[in-house]
Amino acid sequence: MSIVTDLRGLLKEEPLDLARAALTIARLEYPHLGFAQSLETLDRLGERAAARLNPGSGAPLRARVAALNRLIFDEERFAGNRAHYEDFRNSCLNVVLERRLGIPITLALVYIEVARRAGLTVRGVGSPGHFLMRVPGEHEGGRDLIPDPLDRGAEIDVQDCRALLAKHLGMLNEDVPMDPALLRPCAPRHMLARMLNNLKRTYVEMRSFPQARTVSDLLLVVDPSLLSEVRDRGLLAYHLDDFPAALRDLESYLRLSPKVDDQGKQEFKQLWDHVKTLRRRVAGLN
Repeated sequence: MSIVTDLRGLLKEEPLDLARAALTIARLEYPHLGFAQSLETLDRLGERAAARLNPGSGAPLRARVAALNRLIFDEERFAGNRAHYEDFRNSCLNVVLERRLGIPITLALVYIEVARRAGLTVRGVGSPGHFLMRVPGEHEGGRDLIPDPLDRGAEIDVQDCRALLAKHLGMLNEDVPMDPALLRPCAPRHMLARMLNNLKRTYVEMRSFPQARTVSDLLLVVDPSLLSEVRDRGLLAYHLDDFPAALRDLESYLRLSPKVDDQGKQEFKQLWDHVKTLRRRVAGLN
């Protein structure tokens, strides 16, 4: 079966198996990848974490998170690949588990999966600066913890989040409005979409258009409402000289697009020019 078919099947299951979904995405680069070794690694780490966290012990939440941090970041030496952040392998869970190197979202995925196996709930936070995590408070009204996977699980506060966002936007801290919604937990599908967007950006920069096109297919499986992906998939098909597919997607995008502003009108005109060219080329193929 294709990667697209496999991911569609996983998305029908509740709860979504994030690890298997991420490993399915990794088949973009490793077509014959088996999941057993990676899942066994997560299970082994989960067993060790459960022994440290001892869910029934009544240890404070912060102490359990600190114990998990020690295991993952100190003993197992998981770390952010700051030197080669754009390396596609940072988005492939199997390689992240082998090399102990990743980007915030894949480090967070490892952390979330290990924590789940140890009885601790950790959720992803799709903040704009870089991906974070959120550990729900122990009781109603209890304060959630926000660990940073790129900083060895260090707990951060709102001001730290503001600084991360300011750095991401190239602004001064005091000029960045901090919306609490930016720190809300995200759904597993959002995590997958963000992982795929990271890969797509890398593939486009590498001019690896076939892989980028498949990523657009996967993004539309994760979220069929992503109209921009229909456009991007059409443009990628155009680059690959698949003119019928490019025409189909670009016509769909223009037909379904809402009313646009002046900037959008310029894009609309450019895409319409592409469509007219494609219609002539497709007619010449018949």
